[in-house]
Amino acid sequence: MAAGLYGPAGFFKRASTGPAEHFRTSVHASPLFAGALLRLVERVDTALGHPKVFDLVDVGAGRGELLSTLRDLLPAGLAERARLTAVEVVPRPAGLDPAIGWHPDIPGNIVGLLIATEWLDNVPLDVADVDDHGRLRKVLVDPVTGTETLGGPIDAADLFWLSRWWPQPGRAEIGWPRDAAWADAVGQIRRGCALAVDYGHRRDRRPALGTLTGYRGGRQVVPMPDGSCDVTAHVAMDAVAAAAGTPYAISTQREALKALGVDGARPSLDLAHSDPGGYVRALAAAGAAAELIEPAGLGGHWWLLHSVGLEARGSMLP
Repeated sequence: MAAGLYGPAGFFKRASTGPAEHFRTSVHASPLFAGALLRLVERVDTALGHPKVFDLVDVGAGRGELLSTLRDLLPAGLAERARLTAVEVVPRPAGLDPAIGWHPDIPGNIVGLLIATEWLDNVPLDVADVDDHGRLRKVLVDPVTGTETLGGPIDAADLFWLSRWWPQPGRAEIGWPRDAAWADAVGQIRRGCALAVDYGHRRDRRPALGTLTGYRGGRQVVPMPDGSCDVTAHVAMDAVAAAAGTPYAISTQREALKALGVDGARPSLDLAHSDPGGYVRALAAAGAAAELIEPAGLGGHWWLLHSVGLEARGSMLP
């Protein structure tokens, strides 16, 4: 998975227009998503007392789409103080606003908000499955054909994580590398919040057959680790939440976006008579909002929000 995604010929290292041509995230679905995040940014800024420099860090930034949209939305008083940083493994895209920094690693001493939208699902992990004798063994994959076979037994660290977070028998995705990656990301915040948005599950509802899959050209495909497709697995959200060691709130995207003013309500028919053009625009916005909060789609994603050094804990997402 690491080689297929981040190796020299890995999926995220390939020269292309970016992940958006292969899969659709909330960032790509509608600018309403960025608008909702702007309201969260403003709440964090207020809780921090409007610091001289407000850090806005996007981890797994793609080609900078989210920060570019947020840059245009920031009100004047905040735009003057905002320091925007995209974190990505590819070189800086041509034409990106020079106001947006571009780095391969998460910066330290963040005062503001760190955002990771569908990043953790691409943090590489191992998969385990049971053999004919009920013993847990690592799943191996042929990088050319994608054929899976069972390898050696899992190690002690894997077994420890599974016993706590994925105790159900059968195939399992060993998520401690995501726990470590998220704990490290949250650890870079001096004061502020960290938000992870991803598809995932919790301990009481782990998927019996796992979730490892691939995406190419907008279609779900066999997860080939040859750089030709995205290789992804859902995130054990409760495990990464506990690993960070700071206060947190967790909710579905549907709940979070509604709390931030995205409700998907259709405009009144009266508007169609008084302002037909406005009605069409409002109807389009309602459709975009509905996609973002659809429980069976993007609305079923999880929002995990950590607070670091803030007294107004729990107030970011009422």
